[in-house]
Amino acid sequence: MIEKTLVIIKPDAYALGLTGEIISRFERAGLKLEQLRVSAGENETLDNHYPRDDGWLGSVGQKTLDDLQRVGLSVMEQLGTEDAVAIGRIVRGWLIDFMQSGPIVPMAVSGNRAVEKVRTLVGSTLPIMASPGTIRGDYSSDSADFANSESRPVRNLIHASGDLDEAARELKLWFP
Repeated sequence: MIEKTLVIIKPDAYALGLTGEIISRFERAGLKLEQLRVSAGENETLDNHYPRDDGWLGSVGQKTLDDLQRVGLSVMEQLGTEDAVAIGRIVRGWLIDFMQSGPIVPMAVSGNRAVEKVRTLVGSTLPIMASPGTIRGDYSSDSADFANSESRPVRNLIHASGDLDEAARELKLWFP
């Protein structure tokens, strides 16, 4: 089934000169670039990109809580709260700040089962756990504990929509 999804090359990948390599990986995998641009300063779009609802915030916050606990770091010392939604708000702010820190490259990518294909090519959202051969596994080694100790999001090079509904919402936002 032909699908369309959103990919965003983040400021860390752009700064490392990985834009062309990332695009070529998608093309070699049989995916088609429908639209792309280099972007900076789209603060309103970025603010709307990351959800504000308690469900999303709680999920992001709980992942952060779990990551910190797994490596034995004090959640209270790192973030000042153990409330998952409050932590999600903190992480959402870090994400927006990071995405505003340099150029990004939003892309509409299409192909057979594009959402799943892109997520497979990109690898785990935690680069330290991403398999070799994936974009994150080959070009990043950041970890949640290191990022949290520096009060920033994980630098994982790329955003890829998680499912078709998210892709539709994000594509409408970035390519109205």
